Amino acid sequence: MALFNNALPAGKSLRVLARLLGYPDAELRDHLSELQQALHEERALTPLRLAELDALIEQLGRPASLDTEAAYVELFDRGRATSLHLFEHVHGDSRERGPAMIDLAQTYEKAGLFLAEGEMPDFLPVVLEFTSTQPPREAREFLAEMAHIFNAIFAALQQRNSAYAAVLGALLELAGEKPQPVLIAADEPLDTVWAEPVVFDGCSTQGQAKPGQAQPIHIIRQKTGAAGART
Repeated sequence: MALFNNALPAGKSLRVLARLLGYPDAELRDHLSELQQALHEERALTPLRLAELDALIEQLGRPASLDTEAAYVELFDRGRATSLHLFEHVHGDSRERGPAMIDLAQTYEKAGLFLAEGEMPDFLPVVLEFTSTQPPREAREFLAEMAHIFNAIFAALQQRNSAYAAVLGALLELAGEKPQPVLIAADEPLDTVWAEPVVFDGCSTQGQAKPGQAQPIHIIRQKTGAAGART
């Protein structure tokens, strides 16, 4: 029998998973034992998944916090494959991303929840906080709608041998889904994708040529009207 069903809520576990995906600051490290206890008390996850989460919690609780924080930034903020902003995986930089953000924020507001200043509605910890407030059936259906994104992030984290994969695996489990093989393409760092061109060194990495390179010139013939004026 599935542990996460219509009769067994997992709101507490979802809030813990949201917190584990947050920035590993001193506040998080001070409450790791409480988060671990909450996961085990609710028993919304299988023992195997709980054991994997225990390993992540142990890793986050080790000394050298600066290394832990730097590793988090490198993992989640410097590549698209592991980005925790869900619409990055769906819309990328397309114009559709803005309206999708607005729709999601309005979904939160209809439930009486409002984003704090600076929070993005598609940030996975925010999404999980919202999901944790929903009835069990609705929560599971909401998670299932995003399962393909969870699966892609899960695969990318596994490829990097990251203990954070346990969190995405837990989300797939709560959604009633199983991880599926995913081909992960080489991920160009976001710093490179979003890099500003060097001044006077070409207008774009994908546009005009740089100094010293051939620059195509296009000549357009202008027509002359009857009165000699160019049109």
